[in-house]
Amino acid sequence: MNMTDNSKPEKNSVHGRRTVAYIVLILLSFLCLVWFYILFINATRSNSELSRGFSAVPSSHLFENWYNLMHSTQPVWSGMRNSVIIAGCSALLCTYFSTMTAYAIHAYNFKGKKAIFTFILAIMTIPTQVTALGFINLVNKMGLMDNFVPLIIPSIAAPAVFFYLKQYMDSNLSISLIEAARIDGASEFMTFNQIVLPLMKPAIAVQAIFTFVSSWNNYFTPALILHKDTMKTLPILIAQLRSADFLKFDMGQVYMMISFSIFPVILVYLFLSKNIVGGVAAGGVKE
Repeated sequence: MNMTDNSKPEKNSVHGRRTVAYIVLILLSFLCLVWFYILFINATRSNSELSRGFSAVPSSHLFENWYNLMHSTQPVWSGMRNSVIIAGCSALLCTYFSTMTAYAIHAYNFKGKKAIFTFILAIMTIPTQVTALGFINLVNKMGLMDNFVPLIIPSIAAPAVFFYLKQYMDSNLSISLIEAARIDGASEFMTFNQIVLPLMKPAIAVQAIFTFVSSWNNYFTPALILHKDTMKTLPILIAQLRSADFLKFDMGQVYMMISFSIFPVILVYLFLSKNIVGGVAAGGVKE
């Protein structure tokens, strides 16, 4: 009787905590998704309807807004292409070379290892705006204005991505596995590309998503480097739509362009999302 009586409160406590957890998760999911719903609803409304206030019911101006956007002066498709190229190349190169840097710090012992690790982390404290003037002068002297190279190559040096991957390696990549590959005659590049990278896939997927989204939403640096309309990214074009004069301003076009611009981000997330939970959990635990 005592054991039965004691087990009932424990079960009730577990069910109570689980119910609270579900309620919190549902609330957080709602708060995350409701803004996407509002965005897509507003993309179906005309400028005059939007000026009258919020409505939770879709309107009938979706195709009208799309037509106006496609026939506006903004090069929407070239902006999409430019954003995909910059964000895709940045995510690919950043994750690959950050993983290689983390592997070098993790797998090798050499003088100054701790100092280099500390220096890389210290770079995270330097805001982009502090180095922007010198960076623009350098890009101008190299003749790389209106070029994607200054937006892609510097993204390789990502201390935050390096730190996350280093933490993931500490908890998931055994040194004995690397030594076994060396004993079997594998070269360092073969060990890295064929053994380390597959084991790092969840962490790489997580950082690829974050890097892609960060590069995709970046407005500050591209606005300083890209001046030709055919070279501009979507965030710059959205800002130009919003800054149009009063007679040409159409909020329906703005919402339609924002909706159009987030579809690639959603696709990238859906493609890599199966790895994100495990990657975040494993990267945050160090054995």
